[in-house]
Amino acid sequence: MDNTRIVTYLKNGVLADALYENGHLTELSLLPAEQPSVLGNIYTGKVKNIVKNIQAAFVQIENGMICYLPLEDAKHPVYTRPKKQKQLAEGDELLVQISREAVKTKAPSVTTNISLTGKYLVMTTGNHVIGYSSKLKSEEKTRLKELLKEWELPPVGLIVRTNAGQANLSDLKKEYDRLCRKYYFLTEQAVHRAVYSCVMRNRPAYLTSILGSRSDSLKEILTDHSELYEQIREFLEEEMPEDIEKLHLYEDRTLPLKSLYRLEKEAADALSARVWLKSGAYLVIEPTEALTVIDVNSGKYTRGRNKQEAIWKINQEAAKEIARQLRLRNLSGMILVDFMDMQEKDAQDALLLQMREFLKRDPQKAAAVDMTELGLMEITRKKQKKTLLEQAKECGL
Repeated sequence: MDNTRIVTYLKNGVLADALYENGHLTELSLLPAEQPSVLGNIYTGKVKNIVKNIQAAFVQIENGMICYLPLEDAKHPVYTRPKKQKQLAEGDELLVQISREAVKTKAPSVTTNISLTGKYLVMTTGNHVIGYSSKLKSEEKTRLKELLKEWELPPVGLIVRTNAGQANLSDLKKEYDRLCRKYYFLTEQAVHRAVYSCVMRNRPAYLTSILGSRSDSLKEILTDHSELYEQIREFLEEEMPEDIEKLHLYEDRTLPLKSLYRLEKEAADALSARVWLKSGAYLVIEPTEALTVIDVNSGKYTRGRNKQEAIWKINQEAAKEIARQLRLRNLSGMILVDFMDMQEKDAQDALLLQMREFLKRDPQKAAAVDMTELGLMEITRKKQKKTLLEQAKECGL
């Protein structure tokens, strides 16, 4: 699979970070230049109150922002001031990391399980175990396990990412050392910072996207702005030197990069409720406060003699497109899909299995749970960033 990542500006100075997989837009983030995301930032926070009936605490950070801290995410906190009691209490000062942006009326979520993310590894302060990506091959996992036995780990956990499978020893060790330096900065220096201050800002969102790209499928990184090019190049030199040759500055002024990839038209389509399929069928995607509803319609599809066979083909095509739209629009939480009615239970089961295969390509945790008695498919997808629609509204698009 050949992937191309585009970083460019749209109208009103909106920064667009887009991923194309085999020519199809699969991921899109719209970022207002004057309002960087706080996702992944690490702060010294102060517990304002604890609400036991919802098993959560509320923590204040920079600029008076109040954040939601589930108590299950506060099992191994790093305190910035000494305390006697073991349990989390009102007035405690501790390190917290933004784990989910503010969504609609909900406050940002934070965690005390700090994650330091690299291309190959994720270092965590909470759960002191070593985990491996399920997408690693068995021989890759065996090689990496032997390698990690030789490292003297600080009291942290590690998640070995898919990209580590093809990485050489030198690149892995450099990244590991870099993450260790960040860990020691947090635990030995940042703990002395003033309460409410930001002690480590996450890299810009478009650089995080590049870092999370699969090395074996990322073919090219394109931008047509020299300042962005220099920022990306500097980042690649520091953290992904083996991918620096994939970065290119697009310099054709007669055809802007956004026009070459029809990015503004693609973004407008991704914000529309209706999605047309090649067969002439279409989807209607309707986000609500509690969940997202997706309806599959036959539209202009010309049925053959076998109605159930026609329905099966539409549903297959729809399932593949729905998996793409979840990533593209960054839809999360509970999603209900009303496919065209299939009479055979075997066909419903086959469609569910196909959807699960399509969702495996999603870097965000997503699962097709089941088919309800009414024939609706239940899908869940982890919430982390704002939806594309929310991003567009914040950017004035």
